[in-house]
Amino acid sequence: MLERRRDEVMSLTSVELESDRTIVISRKFNAPARIVFDAWTRADLVKRWWAPKALCVTMASCEADVRVGGGYRYVLRNPDGGEVAFSGQYTEITPPSRLVYTQVFEPMADAGSVTITVTFDERDGKTHMVSRELYPSKEVREAVLASGMEHGIRETMEQLDALVSSPGLD
Repeated sequence: MLERRRDEVMSLTSVELESDRTIVISRKFNAPARIVFDAWTRADLVKRWWAPKALCVTMASCEADVRVGGGYRYVLRNPDGGEVAFSGQYTEITPPSRLVYTQVFEPMADAGSVTITVTFDERDGKTHMVSRELYPSKEVREAVLASGMEHGIRETMEQLDALVSSPGLD
Protein backbone atom coordinates (compact mmCIF):
# COMPACT_ATOMS: atom_id res chain seq x y z
CA MET A 1 0.00 0.00 0.00
CA LEU A 2 2.78 2.45 0.90
CA GLU A 3 4.61 1.69 -2.38
CA ARG A 4 1.42 2.35 -4.36
CA ARG A 5 0.80 5.67 -2.60
CA ARG A 6 4.38 6.77 -3.21
CA ASP A 7 4.00 5.91 -6.93
CA GLU A 8 0.74 7.90 -7.07
CA VAL A 9 2.37 10.94 -5.49
CA MET A 10 5.43 10.69 -7.76
CA SER A 11 3.23 10.47 -10.87
CA LEU A 12 1.66 13.89 -10.35
CA THR A 13 2.38 16.49 -12.98
CA SER A 14 4.48 19.47 -11.94
CA VAL A 15 4.23 22.78 -13.80
CA GLU A 16 6.86 25.37 -12.86
CA LEU A 17 7.84 28.80 -14.12
CA GLU A 18 11.62 28.52 -14.44
CA SER A 19 12.21 31.97 -15.94
CA ASP A 20 10.08 34.74 -17.39
CA ARG A 21 9.99 32.89 -20.75
CA THR A 22 10.04 29.25 -19.64
CA ILE A 23 7.51 26.70 -18.40
CA VAL A 24 8.83 23.36 -17.13
CA ILE A 25 6.47 20.37 -17.01
CA SER A 26 7.56 17.16 -15.32
CA ARG A 27 6.01 13.85 -14.47
CA LYS A 28 7.03 10.32 -13.63
CA PHE A 29 5.44 7.53 -15.67
CA ASN A 30 5.23 3.89 -14.68
CA ALA A 31 6.57 2.78 -18.07
CA PRO A 32 9.93 2.44 -19.81
CA ALA A 33 11.32 5.45 -21.68
CA ARG A 34 10.89 3.84 -25.11
CA ILE A 35 7.13 3.51 -24.52
CA VAL A 36 6.75 7.09 -23.29
CA PHE A 37 8.92 8.36 -26.17
CA ASP A 38 6.84 6.39 -28.69
CA ALA A 39 3.61 7.79 -27.21
CA TRP A 40 5.10 11.28 -27.66
CA THR A 41 6.19 10.75 -31.27
CA ARG A 42 3.93 8.18 -32.98
CA ALA A 43 0.86 9.86 -34.47
CA ASP A 44 -1.33 6.80 -33.81
CA LEU A 45 -0.50 7.11 -30.09
CA VAL A 46 -0.49 10.93 -29.88
CA LYS A 47 -4.13 10.83 -31.07
CA ARG A 48 -5.02 8.88 -27.95
CA TRP A 49 -3.80 11.38 -25.34
CA TRP A 50 -3.02 14.85 -26.72
CA ALA A 51 -6.54 16.42 -26.75
CA PRO A 52 -7.80 17.45 -23.28
CA LYS A 53 -11.16 15.69 -22.79
CA ALA A 54 -12.49 18.30 -20.34
CA LEU A 55 -12.41 20.85 -23.17
CA CYS A 56 -14.63 18.52 -25.22
CA VAL A 57 -12.20 18.69 -28.13
CA THR A 58 -11.26 15.78 -30.35
CA MET A 59 -8.18 15.14 -32.46
CA ALA A 60 -9.41 15.82 -35.99
CA SER A 61 -6.04 15.16 -37.57
CA CYS A 62 -2.63 14.09 -36.34
CA GLU A 63 0.36 13.94 -38.66
CA ALA A 64 4.02 13.57 -37.72
CA ASP A 65 7.15 13.10 -39.79
CA VAL A 66 9.50 12.32 -36.90
CA ARG A 67 12.96 13.07 -38.26
CA VAL A 68 15.25 16.06 -37.93
CA GLY A 69 13.74 18.68 -40.22
CA GLY A 70 10.45 16.79 -40.35
CA GLY A 71 7.23 18.43 -39.28
CA TYR A 72 4.05 17.67 -37.40
CA ARG A 73 0.56 19.11 -37.30
CA TYR A 74 -2.15 18.34 -34.75
CA VAL A 75 -5.65 19.66 -35.42
CA LEU A 76 -8.19 19.83 -32.58
CA ARG A 77 -11.92 20.08 -33.30
CA ASN A 78 -14.28 21.91 -30.94
CA PRO A 79 -17.83 20.64 -30.30
CA ASP A 80 -19.16 23.38 -32.63
CA GLY A 81 -16.98 22.05 -35.46
CA GLY A 82 -14.34 24.78 -35.30
CA GLU A 83 -10.74 23.67 -35.58
CA VAL A 84 -7.42 24.91 -34.22
CA ALA A 85 -4.00 23.56 -35.11
CA PHE A 86 -0.59 23.23 -33.54
CA SER A 87 2.38 22.59 -35.81
CA GLY A 88 6.13 22.62 -35.76
CA GLN A 89 9.37 21.05 -36.78
CA TYR A 90 11.65 18.48 -35.15
CA THR A 91 15.18 19.80 -34.57
CA GLU A 92 16.72 17.01 -32.48
CA ILE A 93 15.67 13.39 -32.00
CA THR A 94 17.55 10.97 -29.75
CA PRO A 95 15.25 7.98 -29.06
CA PRO A 96 14.24 7.26 -26.39
CA SER A 97 15.88 9.96 -24.28
CA ARG A 98 15.50 13.39 -25.90
CA LEU A 99 13.27 15.25 -28.32
CA VAL A 100 13.53 18.92 -29.37
CA TYR A 101 10.96 20.60 -31.58
CA THR A 102 9.27 23.90 -32.28
CA GLN A 103 5.57 24.55 -31.85
CA VAL A 104 3.28 27.19 -33.30
CA PHE A 105 -0.33 27.68 -32.22
CA GLU A 106 -1.56 28.50 -35.71
CA PRO A 107 -4.33 30.96 -34.73
CA MET A 108 -1.58 33.03 -33.05
CA ALA A 109 1.29 32.31 -35.46
CA ASP A 110 2.34 35.98 -35.33
CA ALA A 111 3.38 35.42 -31.69
CA GLY A 112 6.22 33.16 -32.84
CA SER A 113 7.19 29.61 -32.05
CA VAL A 114 7.92 27.86 -28.79
CA THR A 115 11.00 25.64 -28.53
CA ILE A 116 10.22 22.49 -26.56
CA THR A 117 12.93 20.20 -25.19
CA VAL A 118 11.65 16.93 -23.73
CA THR A 119 13.89 14.50 -21.86
CA PHE A 120 12.93 10.96 -20.88
CA ASP A 121 15.09 9.57 -18.06
CA GLU A 122 14.43 5.91 -17.28
CA ARG A 123 15.25 4.34 -13.92
CA ASP A 124 14.01 0.96 -12.75
CA GLY A 125 11.45 0.74 -15.55
CA LYS A 126 9.89 4.12 -14.75
CA THR A 127 10.41 7.27 -16.78
CA HIS A 128 10.86 10.79 -15.49
CA MET A 129 9.80 13.16 -18.27
CA VAL A 130 10.77 16.83 -18.24
CA SER A 131 9.46 19.21 -20.91
CA ARG A 132 11.03 22.69 -21.05
CA GLU A 133 9.01 25.15 -23.11
CA LEU A 134 10.89 28.30 -24.13
CA TYR A 135 8.52 31.03 -25.34
CA PRO A 136 9.53 33.89 -27.66
CA SER A 137 8.65 36.47 -24.98
CA LYS A 138 7.33 36.82 -21.45
CA GLU A 139 4.08 38.19 -22.88
CA VAL A 140 3.48 35.10 -25.00
CA ARG A 141 4.20 32.82 -22.04
CA GLU A 142 1.78 34.83 -19.87
CA ALA A 143 -0.93 34.62 -22.55
CA VAL A 144 -0.48 30.84 -22.72
CA LEU A 145 -0.78 30.55 -18.93
CA ALA A 146 -3.88 32.80 -18.93
CA SER A 147 -5.51 30.52 -21.53
CA GLY A 148 -5.78 27.66 -19.05
CA MET A 149 -2.80 25.76 -20.44
CA GLU A 150 -1.83 24.44 -17.00
CA HIS A 151 -5.15 22.64 -16.52
CA GLY A 152 -4.99 21.25 -20.05
CA ILE A 153 -1.43 19.98 -19.66
CA ARG A 154 -2.26 18.29 -16.36
CA GLU A 155 -5.20 16.53 -17.99
CA THR A 156 -3.23 15.43 -21.05
CA MET A 157 -0.44 14.11 -18.82
CA GLU A 158 -3.08 12.03 -16.98
CA GLN A 159 -4.27 10.72 -20.34
CA LEU A 160 -0.68 9.96 -21.39
CA ASP A 161 -0.09 8.17 -18.09
CA ALA A 162 -3.19 6.01 -18.63
CA LEU A 163 -2.03 5.19 -22.16
CA VAL A 164 1.56 4.21 -21.32
CA SER A 165 0.38 2.20 -18.32
CA SER A 166 -2.19 0.25 -20.33
CA PRO A 167 -1.59 -3.45 -20.97
CA GLY A 168 -0.51 -4.42 -24.45
CA LEU A 169 1.17 -1.13 -25.34
CA ASP A 170 4.58 -2.71 -24.83
